[in-house]
Amino acid sequence: MNTAQTIYDLVGEEQIRLLAKFFYQEVAKNESLKKLYPEDLQPAEERLFLFLLQVFGGPQTYSEHRGHPRLRMRHAKWKIDATMRDHWMNAMLTAMDQLDLETSVSEAMIRYFVQAANHMINHG
Repeated sequence: MNTAQTIYDLVGEEQIRLLAKFFYQEVAKNESLKKLYPEDLQPAEERLFLFLLQVFGGPQTYSEHRGHPRLRMRHAKWKIDATMRDHWMNAMLTAMDQLDLETSVSEAMIRYFVQAANHMINHG
């Protein structure tokens, strides 16, 4: 992966949209994750899509609409322990497996997700 190119440059908006869609399909199947969301997962899917666009080098639409991501603060009301992190990571990795990503891109995305998921732990 060329360091001048972002993940967004390499995979494009549609792949990031699909990643958010596939992730929330996994959330819907996982009772531990699903109980953290309202019945309608679509708004959360759209927020994740916009967030990932921004994080991976695309448009700053997320911040324009919602302000700074402040992930830990936004998730502070939920108990996130290592088990919950693992549920989240498994859902994200399963979603990623459904995309045809170059190994270097996949590895960079996984590094980000592991770092972010570990940072979200706020209990135990």
